[in-house]
Amino acid sequence: MTKNNARRDKDSQGDPLPIYECHPPAWVPSTHRIADVGYPGFDPPHPGQEEDVLSDVNIKVGFSQAPYVQSEHAGAVESRFPQDSKRSQLFDDDSITVLETIMHEVFCRRTQYAPVVPASTFKIPSRVTLNDTRRQSWFADLANPEVPLHKLGKSVPHGAKGHDLLDLLQSNNVAIPRAVWFLRVFGANETAGLRNKPNFNPTQYSIDWANVVTGYIRKQLGEITLPSAPRPGLNIKQTFKGFLSEPELRERWVSRFNYCLQLLRPFYAEGLVDRRTFLTWLVQQMSACNLAQAGFVAHLADQYLDDMLSSRALTKPFVDACVAKLTERICLTLPDAFVSPHTWANSASFVVPILSNDNSSNSTPGDTRTREAQRVLHHNITDIQRRTDAMLFRNLPPRVLERLGSMVVDIQILNSISSATDMSTVEFFSCSVTDHHSTSTFYNKLDTLLTWSVTPLQFGPHRTYAAVFLLSQYRQRTARREVSLSALQDYLFDWLDTSEVAAESGNLRGVSALFGKLVKDGLFDYASYLQRLVARGEESLSYAQSAVPGSKHREFLRWIPLHSTTSSLSHQRKVILHGARARETPEDLCERAMRREIRTVIPLVFGGSTTPFSPPTISALRESCSTTIQAPRFEQVKMFKRWLLPNYNKFAAVSDAYDESAVLQAYSIVAELLSCTNCYGSLLELSLSVLSQTSNSQIIEVVGEVFHRFATVWTSMGCTGAITTALYSAHVGWKNRGMRVRSLLALLIQVDAGRHLDESERAQITADISSFTHALAPDTTDPGHVPEHLPEILLLADDPKPDAPSILANGLWYKYRTALDWGWKVWDNTIASLRQVPLMTADINKRHAIALRYAQFLLHVDQHLPAGIDDHVLQWSLGTGKGEILALTVDAWDVCFVVLLFLSAHGALSTTSLLRGLVYPAWHICANATGYSAQLPTIFVQSANELFDRLILHEEIQISSTAPSSLLDTHRIHSRRQNVFREPHFPQLVEEMPTLLLIECNEVIPLELRATAKDLRVRTCESREFRQAAYRDLGVIRKAFEQPIQSGFIGEALFEPLVNALKVILSDSSEGTDVNAFLTSRSPSELSPWRLAATAVQLQFGLRQLGRAMVHDATKQAASASLDKMTSMLFHHSMASDEAYFIAQTARDIDGPVAEKFFNNGFKSIVDIFTRAPFPASRDTLFDRVDRAGELLRVLSHVAEPLRTKGIVLHLDPLVQERLSKVILETLITIETMLSKSTNTSHEVYATGAHFDPVAFSLLADTLYFVIDELNSHSKSGTPDLFRFYPKHLNSELPSGVPAEFYAQLCSLLPQLPPNDVVKGLVHAYRDPSGQLAYGTSVQNRPWEWIENLGEPPVETGLRPRTDPAIKNVTSLSLEFFAARPTGDHILQTSVWGPNEDVPDLGNMRLEGDLRAFEDGLSAESVYTRDWRETRLEAHRDIHAGVTENTGGDGNDDLGVLAIPPAQIHSVSRRPSPASSVRSRESAHGSIASLRQSPGVGAKAPLSALSETMEDAEASTTEVGVIGHKRKAETDDEVEIIEGPIPEKARKAKAVKPRPKRK
Repeated sequence: MTKNNARRDKDSQGDPLPIYECHPPAWVPSTHRIADVGYPGFDPPHPGQEEDVLSDVNIKVGFSQAPYVQSEHAGAVESRFPQDSKRSQLFDDDSITVLETIMHEVFCRRTQYAPVVPASTFKIPSRVTLNDTRRQSWFADLANPEVPLHKLGKSVPHGAKGHDLLDLLQSNNVAIPRAVWFLRVFGANETAGLRNKPNFNPTQYSIDWANVVTGYIRKQLGEITLPSAPRPGLNIKQTFKGFLSEPELRERWVSRFNYCLQLLRPFYAEGLVDRRTFLTWLVQQMSACNLAQAGFVAHLADQYLDDMLSSRALTKPFVDACVAKLTERICLTLPDAFVSPHTWANSASFVVPILSNDNSSNSTPGDTRTREAQRVLHHNITDIQRRTDAMLFRNLPPRVLERLGSMVVDIQILNSISSATDMSTVEFFSCSVTDHHSTSTFYNKLDTLLTWSVTPLQFGPHRTYAAVFLLSQYRQRTARREVSLSALQDYLFDWLDTSEVAAESGNLRGVSALFGKLVKDGLFDYASYLQRLVARGEESLSYAQSAVPGSKHREFLRWIPLHSTTSSLSHQRKVILHGARARETPEDLCERAMRREIRTVIPLVFGGSTTPFSPPTISALRESCSTTIQAPRFEQVKMFKRWLLPNYNKFAAVSDAYDESAVLQAYSIVAELLSCTNCYGSLLELSLSVLSQTSNSQIIEVVGEVFHRFATVWTSMGCTGAITTALYSAHVGWKNRGMRVRSLLALLIQVDAGRHLDESERAQITADISSFTHALAPDTTDPGHVPEHLPEILLLADDPKPDAPSILANGLWYKYRTALDWGWKVWDNTIASLRQVPLMTADINKRHAIALRYAQFLLHVDQHLPAGIDDHVLQWSLGTGKGEILALTVDAWDVCFVVLLFLSAHGALSTTSLLRGLVYPAWHICANATGYSAQLPTIFVQSANELFDRLILHEEIQISSTAPSSLLDTHRIHSRRQNVFREPHFPQLVEEMPTLLLIECNEVIPLELRATAKDLRVRTCESREFRQAAYRDLGVIRKAFEQPIQSGFIGEALFEPLVNALKVILSDSSEGTDVNAFLTSRSPSELSPWRLAATAVQLQFGLRQLGRAMVHDATKQAASASLDKMTSMLFHHSMASDEAYFIAQTARDIDGPVAEKFFNNGFKSIVDIFTRAPFPASRDTLFDRVDRAGELLRVLSHVAEPLRTKGIVLHLDPLVQERLSKVILETLITIETMLSKSTNTSHEVYATGAHFDPVAFSLLADTLYFVIDELNSHSKSGTPDLFRFYPKHLNSELPSGVPAEFYAQLCSLLPQLPPNDVVKGLVHAYRDPSGQLAYGTSVQNRPWEWIENLGEPPVETGLRPRTDPAIKNVTSLSLEFFAARPTGDHILQTSVWGPNEDVPDLGNMRLEGDLRAFEDGLSAESVYTRDWRETRLEAHRDIHAGVTENTGGDGNDDLGVLAIPPAQIHSVSRRPSPASSVRSRESAHGSIASLRQSPGVGAKAPLSALSETMEDAEASTTEVGVIGHKRKAETDDEVEIIEGPIPEKARKAKAVKPRPKRK
């Protein structure tokens, strides 16, 4: 009997066993919610099932159920398209539509059966009145975290309110979340009776509660006090005891304050306290607290600073209160809070250093946040400073100089060129860093440069060479890659073709010289110029067409010289100008005449007579060579380059054989011809050639004087290096001969200026000078003594021998050379001897002969002194020699003139020393003369005037009346004269011009002297040398004329003559006595860029003169009228922006009274501009008026800048200010109306749209800041409202399309603070009639109504929810607001952790995976969570465990344990789907066995095997194993791996011994 039979017999004898019912696992849901149709994938055996029918087929081949579909991958496609062409039909439009309809019906039916959300059943916990014991017990339970709130939430005690309630919570140490819940319920009961009222405001109780909380905090802060200051005069003993000094009180206070702050955080975050009310109190508390409370308030403010920074109404007063505490954070987040003139003026001095402190040195290399914050701080500081200055019209951004302003600057650069200028450093064409190089900029600068070189309004023969050098230098440096040679050719041609200055006949010589130099340097192609004229068909180029007006280019072709040419080019030029048949041209006739004239004046050069042309004066030479001087530039250059210079070079090679004076005269004549014709290139070539060939020291000195005289020309040509090299070579040559020329060494140092010679050469020159000095004045410890009287000097007058002067000079030098003052003593004795000459003879010729003898003697003495005699004479004149000078008679002065002029011509005495020692002192004596002074030294003054006239103003110099005027002496005087007009001597000359004016106006001076002084002043100021030096530095002129006024040296009556004297220097005319003359006449020359800088000096000086006149009562009325007239003409003149900028720069340094007039009249002019007819103006007219007023305002702001720096307070007219404010307001309203009409939106034009301008927006915003701050500062309210003067708009009213940066700036002006995080972004929505979702108003926060839902503790555990869970709507915020509806889906609650929270619960993880793969529901599982769950299952261990331990499976019957390939082991790591069915598994005919099976169910499992499996499941054994077919497996592909869930008990049960193998 088998074991089973024995069991059945036993059962039959006893009570019958209950019928076993097979149930599915607990996690498998039913197939239908209502109908009993079983469970998916669960088919337990039952009586009468098809498998038990013993048919032939079942017995032979076994039972198999026909599948519903052909394979498990098939579905709706096979049902819908059973034909063979289902693949093509599947993608038809109709098929997709049908499938969509099916799915839509599925969801519709699902929705119909979904339960309805019930109505809200939430009730506010009621209030009950409890006695003290029960109330205390209730609060004790509230403070006990073990007592759940749902137990206390049925009712709350009623009683304490306000501060007492907060004290009660703090004393019981109630946890903050529980305290917030209680206070929220408390507030909800307080407002319950008010909610049904029409005007109920849900946030009003938040305001009230904010006052309660802030009052509670203020009460605690009030306990922190400081000792009061002792009252002077009261002998009262004061004792102070700090509240926090006692430990018990301090601990209690800190605990209560800390609890209050912790309670405040959720209040603020959830809106239980009104944010605006609380932040306003916080700002005001910072202003009102004492020093001890400030630390607590600052800590409190720091926690809520983010919301405060969103509103300027809060941040601005907060900045004023604690700018030293939180400046950095505010500046980073909302720099607009600092945009206030008062705040920045008071705080910038200590805020800027704090914010500008560079902390980058303390940051790590990778700390980019610190560096970025520092960068933002620097940017914000700059932006705040700029915007604040803009509101005050300070430091206005400089305009990009337009044509006029740019030309003025460029002209000042060009005029500053002098003999000391390093041309390589002149950056004329360079652009600033902010400007970009452009063709227009280059052409404008080129036009300025070319026009400056030829216009008669500028001075100096050096301009042509400077212009060419600067252009050539620019091309060599940068322009080769920016301006090609062909482009430069076009620019030059366009200027020549279009320039009005070039077309003037008076400028033809200058234009021809300029373009001749350009052609010579390769910057302008003469041949291309000819070809272009011919190609464009230029008319009237030939002189043969005399009846037709000639083209201006005909004169250019005729005059432009060719330094080097070809025969073809010369022939082409001749044909164009004179025709092809012309045999003899005007050039030929002119050249022959020039040769005759030149041969006549210097026959020695061409092998003629050695007797020079007589008389060789400048006037006679110009008359004799009139054709040469007046000839076109073309003939001049051709004759000089090809004929004169070659012949003179031949003569210079043999010049040593001729008389020295004749050679000198010849060289002087040629040099004069070349300088008169401005052929300085040829003069330089001639001088260098003579310097290298001559062996005569006199020739060397004359050539050196030419170099010195035209030093500015050589500097402009850029040839100082070549001159330095030639001079150094000459010096070396003379040194090798054993001779030294002192003038050569001095000139060499001057020309070199430390730029050309190398260090060794410069050191050699220094050594030569030192040795020369030592030879003339040897060092000695016992310097000799020179007697006061030297009788041998007086005896020289009677010694007619030619060598007597040199013998006497040598003897005195040999005797007294070691004495330091022997030169001074010799000069003193010589003057004394010259005083005796008129007494010796009455013959003028003899007197002059004696004077020349003494002059020769002093010249030899000068050569024996290392530094010359010049400084000895100057010191004598300014010292003890004053008496000697005043004692000279007219005859003595006549003799002295010969000596002084001779010494000056030969370089022994400098012109500047004679002026400083003799002329200027005489002028000062006359200027200071009064009616009570002694008799004027008229002879001395007259002699000084004559000396000045000869040294500075005379063109031809005659040293002695007995000798004819010498061209050589004239050149020498002209050469010495140049130092007067150079630094540092020119400012001294300019300072003497007001002195001459004082002589003119001094009535005690004789009329003859006054007339002479005026004549000297006017002639000096009108000389081209003086004006060239004046335009080089106009500041020197202004300072020289201001100095007498500032020192009080002149009276008020001389103010206007002084202005007129200044006008003589800066303009061509001295007419008019009004400082406004240049405005009344509107002379083009005075307002042109060539004279604009000079006009500015004149205007500035005139304004200062009027300012001083307004201080005195006698002149105040006239000065005020003159100033009104000038400002009226100035402000009502329609000026361009560059003219306005010029006026502004001119009037920057005016005085206070003038400034007041200036501003009042300026404001009146602005009012007149906006109120003039027609009114209201049209759009274009209004904008023109705004531009005009803007230029005037810029003028006034520039004028006010220095006054602000000096702290000068101006008293402006209040009526004018009121009118100005009114007209500005009306203008803004008009503009807003115009823009509103054009954009149909009145408030969007400034922030967005076509008219949006970031600059205008910032200016308007900053102006609004200023107005609001001023209104707040003048508010006298006891409790000021910080938001009173701010706009009352809503954020939703702001226009759309505003940039984010400006949108945040606009929001900071509105009274609304950022919304609470609870309702941020929430709006009420509804469906419109068309079914579209429409958005309504924003959700209003109701913190006192939305109470936490305490609910009941959950009773369910595990993963699956209860069947048909009921949806409860029991919260204070009903689900209806969110349009909630049940969907029938379940949200799985993840529970993947076991009892040990550090170890995953593998069973729950498997079960969760099965449910997620099986059910069609919602899941809160992310991709990463799923990946973690599915990849962390220890599937390999489970599979191996099932293979090795479970020996009772069918797969072990015949084969034993089956080997599982690694690939298949890996594949089963994914959980099988519970939706898989037996039919779907059996439908795979001959294919790889599916792994998607129900847990514990094998394919074709027999009943016995299934029952055993269920028994094992009841025994809590793990059913994970391999269940195979009855037949032997031929391949591994036929093996199925079945996995099921691990029940809860299986994880805790011990391993069960596997059943033995059945037989």
